[in-house]
Amino acid sequence: MRSTYGQLWREVAAAVGDRVAVTSGERALTYRELEREAARLAGLFRAHGIGRGDTVAIYAYNCPEYLSALFAALTLGAAPAPLNFRSRAGELAGLLAEVQATALVYPRSLADAVTAAADRTEVPELRLRLEVDDDAGARPAVPGAVPFDAPAEEHRPEIPDDGRLLLCTGGTTGRPKAVVWSVADLFEAQQYATYGTLGLPVPGTLEAAIGVASDAGTPHVVVMPLAPFMHGTALFNSMNVLSLGGTVVVLASPRLDAEAAIRLARDQLATRWIIAGDAVARPLLEAVEADAADAGPVLPHLDSVISSGMRLSDDVKARLHALGDVTISDFLASTEGGPYAVAVSGSADDLPARLRLFPGAVVLDAAHQEVQDMPGAVGVLGFRGALPQGYLGDPGRTAETFPVIGGRRHVVPGDYVQVLGEGYVELLGRGSAVVNSGGEKIYPAEVEEALLSHPEVTDAVVLGLPDRRWGEAVTAVVALRAGSAVTAGDLTAHVGRRLAGYKKPKRVVLREQIERSPTGKVDLRALRAQLTSEPG
Repeated sequence: MRSTYGQLWREVAAAVGDRVAVTSGERALTYRELEREAARLAGLFRAHGIGRGDTVAIYAYNCPEYLSALFAALTLGAAPAPLNFRSRAGELAGLLAEVQATALVYPRSLADAVTAAADRTEVPELRLRLEVDDDAGARPAVPGAVPFDAPAEEHRPEIPDDGRLLLCTGGTTGRPKAVVWSVADLFEAQQYATYGTLGLPVPGTLEAAIGVASDAGTPHVVVMPLAPFMHGTALFNSMNVLSLGGTVVVLASPRLDAEAAIRLARDQLATRWIIAGDAVARPLLEAVEADAADAGPVLPHLDSVISSGMRLSDDVKARLHALGDVTISDFLASTEGGPYAVAVSGSADDLPARLRLFPGAVVLDAAHQEVQDMPGAVGVLGFRGALPQGYLGDPGRTAETFPVIGGRRHVVPGDYVQVLGEGYVELLGRGSAVVNSGGEKIYPAEVEEALLSHPEVTDAVVLGLPDRRWGEAVTAVVALRAGSAVTAGDLTAHVGRRLAGYKKPKRVVLREQIERSPTGKVDLRALRAQLTSEPG
């Protein structure tokens, strides 16, 4: 089926208008109300000269207004561009320049960064700054900003089929890049995630898709994205649930309040969580386990957890399964495309869950020959299904990451895996992060896995640092449980009992915690610079 989200959502709203589409606990929007708010915003955008081909940047934490603004931009054929809400003024200015923003949606609590960023010379002229009043105390509105709820004539244009969506990379090794998705291609790429995960056939027409959403027999998915909407997994899965006529439960907060999240999930009968690995799952589990009672499960309606973006450990998966009859789908994907593989577990008995390649995923050797059917082979992951158009304004990098192989366009972001056979692979790490020590290639993910198998380790990052003798020295930054007496030497010995000697960290740095972005990423460039300046 070839369509766009805006067109389908408009039709779903007409079919199931009284059903709740988005709720944050305090504010709920039915499908009819969501569609009307999007139409009002589309009229507001049009009144300020924003339309087809423009970029609407969304610099906000998760909130209902986020999805309304997204819907409005898609309606107009403007490109929505989610931005990292933790970016400071200088970083925000770079992001606005990267996506060529002409409009910006943001909460008043982030007004200082918006004001400072807008004054920088590299930022394009913003025709509209749309400000959400998020009860930021006595903070005044930004001069010239337009209130998010400003009245405007509702506008429902014919929705173009060539709309785009811009998704920025994590920027862990430099300035983030904007990946350009055709909305129609993204819609096609997400059809398995939308329908297949529920055991439903993919509808062949727009009319059939509307029928699925309005059918009383379709499972009512109540999704709770606990990773930020700027994270593709959280955003795309929420968009997919709106296509099904389901409900998106939004924890409207700039940071994860685990106790509030559990209360909201319980009150709204959430059936699905979207998370980003252990960084999100661990505090949620601690809140659940603290609230657990012998009378029954805390979250009886939760039946699925979807994770992507960072490692979800087997220990955490086992604790998630202990919540009830929960299926965990741990995806290996990237901003540039995929998914490449998924590890699915239906209970703790399925652990450790192995990554299985998706249809369309391949493993390529150095000559770009496919080796996914050769057990023991090591290669980089590729994907040849529905793909983004490339990086905005960067044809050179686009050609490098999206090569044409055997006459077919692929995406090859650089993740190394080892082929296990029967469609299974083991993740070794991103090529740019592979450590070359004494001529041996060491994959950080493998060493991190060994470290995380220690019961006192809560997080770990492995990278290579310059070394006169070895070229690069394997270096581990490790977070331990509070009060742990484990030493760096203990951890090195622990790795040595599991891996070859040359893979053992030559340096272990102990920290209370490892700073990660809302998507679970570590700024490796900043960490490498910090560690290089510190005494060994």
